[in-house]
Amino acid sequence: MSLRLFVAVVPPPPVVAAWDTLLEPRRDADPSLRWTLPESWHVTCAFMPAVPETALDALAEALDAVAERTPPFEVVVAGAGAFPDPDHAKALWLGVREGSDPLARLAGRCRTAVSGCGVEVDGGRFRPHLTLARTRPASATRWLRVLDALPPQAWTVDGFSLVHSRSLPGGAGYRTLREHRLSGTLG
Repeated sequence: MSLRLFVAVVPPPPVVAAWDTLLEPRRDADPSLRWTLPESWHVTCAFMPAVPETALDALAEALDAVAERTPPFEVVVAGAGAFPDPDHAKALWLGVREGSDPLARLAGRCRTAVSGCGVEVDGGRFRPHLTLARTRPASATRWLRVLDALPPQAWTVDGFSLVHSRSLPGGAGYRTLREHRLSGTLG
């Protein structure tokens, strides 16, 4: 049996609470939007569509090695965007305004580690973002203005998670399998 997994940077609870407080009164304004749950907000570093259960131990060890050589770093998340574009949006997101270079290095290390374990990594280009809502293809320019007004949130990325993603009625369900603490030093 194989598992759908991803490596994610998860914002800390105060950041999640700040965004959630600002978004809560807006969630019912447009029934075409399916808002992601605040407890599932994350920035994906590596997506693995089919991981054999037998590879989990090697994967955990490889990701531990990534964490050991990666120092903590700061990120600022702000500014809205849409995939694939604002006129045909399927997903609305917040972008990483500062800290995208160390985040990209972390993502690259995670992807290399995963591939080194013989696990397939989704080959899409790394575009650091935090998905807030999904929709059928539609114009999202009004919502992008609303999301752009959310105040920037900053935090220290001091770890990442290995997460199992399951398809459930009404969306995906996530379960954290392992936490990896960054312990590298600048040098």
